[in-house]
Amino acid sequence: MKLLCLDVLAIRKAVSSLAVAFFTLSLAAISPQVAIAAGGGAELAHFTPERSDRTLQRGAKIFVNYCMSCHTADYHRYSHFARDVGLSDEAVIENLIFTTDAKGEPTKIGALMASNMTKEYAREAFGAVPPNLALVSRSRGVDWLYSYMKSFYLDDSRPMGANNIVYPNVGMPHVLADLQGWQEATFESDGEGHEEFVGFKQITAGKLSPAEYDSTITDLVSFLDYLGDPNREARHSLGIKVMLFLLIFLVLAIMLKKEYWKDIPHS
Repeated sequence: MKLLCLDVLAIRKAVSSLAVAFFTLSLAAISPQVAIAAGGGAELAHFTPERSDRTLQRGAKIFVNYCMSCHTADYHRYSHFARDVGLSDEAVIENLIFTTDAKGEPTKIGALMASNMTKEYAREAFGAVPPNLALVSRSRGVDWLYSYMKSFYLDDSRPMGANNIVYPNVGMPHVLADLQGWQEATFESDGEGHEEFVGFKQITAGKLSPAEYDSTITDLVSFLDYLGDPNREARHSLGIKVMLFLLIFLVLAIMLKKEYWKDIPHS
């Protein structure tokens, strides 16, 4: 009888440990990343990425047209994206693949999302190789990315003619200037020899209105967020199922414990 009691106690401890472990892991998976602005310490706008198929399709279109000429995302495959957002292979090949392989042949649907720019050319043109953007949403955070893409301003002192409030003295040109137009940053002295950013003033109009440009950046950053963690939705769905299973198992374990202990006298 004593051995039976010990077995029941061991079952209770194991079940409790499993429940706590899975609950902790679920919280860690669901908790959003905290983004910190590297460089200028600019205040970041809060951004909530969207995962609808249409948003990701529009974001991918912006990415391949404006970003992939320099940046790569070669931890991800075109075919994986097509499957996740409900696109056919033919639609992706026709609308989202504009690169060629080492032999000069059109890039295959199963290939990685890599840029055709060589590292040697990138170093010669920009002085450094543009970073891989496949995991940038996880390293920087979506708040940082959203704020960064809206914070370019005209600066004739920079080699590319643009600067950025979130990332001061950035080497990247404002590739979306034709969509957003150009804005000018306003600074005020804090009385201690430092200048504090006050706001932006639009000086030339772009092809998009401010609301349309915000929507475009939402699509782009949502796509970058997807690239950084493409299986998040499936993982969260599975996590909920696992938690429900554990709760049911916990109820059964408690009922089993009561059944074992009902005939044991309490001291």
